[in-house]
Amino acid sequence: MNILVFGLGALGTVFATSLKASGENVFGVTKSKYIEKIKDKRLKIKGLFGEKEALLDDIFKDPKDILDKNFDLIIVAVKSYDTETVIKQIKQFLNEKTLVLLAQNGYGNYELASSILGKDKVILSRVIFGAKVIEIGLAEVTVFADDIVIGQPEHSISEEKLETIARLFNKAGLPTRVSENVYAILWDKILYNSALNPLGAILECTYGDLADYKETREIMNKIIEEIFIVTKANGIKLNWEDAEDYLRFFYEKLVPPTAKHFPSMYYDIQKGKKTEIDSLNGAIVNLGKKLGINVPVNETITNTIKVLEKLASKKANLKNIS
Repeated sequence: MNILVFGLGALGTVFATSLKASGENVFGVTKSKYIEKIKDKRLKIKGLFGEKEALLDDIFKDPKDILDKNFDLIIVAVKSYDTETVIKQIKQFLNEKTLVLLAQNGYGNYELASSILGKDKVILSRVIFGAKVIEIGLAEVTVFADDIVIGQPEHSISEEKLETIARLFNKAGLPTRVSENVYAILWDKILYNSALNPLGAILECTYGDLADYKETREIMNKIIEEIFIVTKANGIKLNWEDAEDYLRFFYEKLVPPTAKHFPSMYYDIQKGKKTEIDSLNGAIVNLGKKLGINVPVNETITNTIKVLEKLASKKANLKNIS
């Protein structure tokens, strides 16, 4: 199968390396500032999915360079704030057989991609393994909470095609299953990330630390309670009857396996990079505003992260000047 991985950060590196190592034709797209560091086209991963090394078929910095390629599958592994730009670029070289799989965090990516490309082209996924970039071209899988789940929320892609992709991923050592309930399963991750990711970044601590203290548990509880209020008002169906049911599962089953994990948002801020707060807590704020619902804890968390982004960017600029 001809596969293009759009975005070779931590997640994209894991997908590209694993799929190429299993025998697929794999190409990558990355930002121009990174291309020199992986000009030999060789990627590596280590950690929970094992040590693998792969020589990609090619890596591009400009999507215009791949207009003549025919891909069976495009995996979008960019940050959510780049989704619109990337999807519009992908539309230029999409053909009849190409499917686009979104391997991203947060709310809004699927809605945007399907509105531009069509629902019959877009596969939604829930990815809940964690990885970090050790250096450009090398990623480490640091946490694995559950299978990758893929599906098409409107049933616009046949189960046969989805199962083919799942088998491809499993063969590559990426545990994957198909589910008709993928949209609600993605919201499970939005709940999880919204509670843990920004607060861990603000306090510079692990997920386990956040669960250990009464004060941070109260903040996370409020974040989750507000999400349940907003999703119910917007007609978004979750897998849980109420916040209390989810919170029990959250603290008993989800946090323990990832207790030593630092959030990706923490690393983004440390590097002076933009975060995905707008597709997590920021998305909850916007969904609330549509219906006149106040979500003060999610709004405070969102604003705090935005200030941290600005301070980190300012610090990085001053360092470059000096």
